[in-house]
Amino acid sequence: MSIKIDKETCIGCGTCVGLCPSVFGMDDDGKAKVISEDDLECAKNAESACPVESISIE
Repeated sequence: MSIKIDKETCIGCGTCVGLCPSVFGMDDDGKAKVISEDDLECAKNAESACPVESISIE
């Protein structure tokens, strides 16, 4: 499985980082980035919590 963030829709709110700091971080552009794919369960929670649905797990 692969975790992806749509940089076009990401608003950089940091919800994913707050929920899953081991999976997500903030990039220099102020948007979220994937830093690890080791905790898919946590990433799924962040996917559900993202207010603009920028996270996808494929």
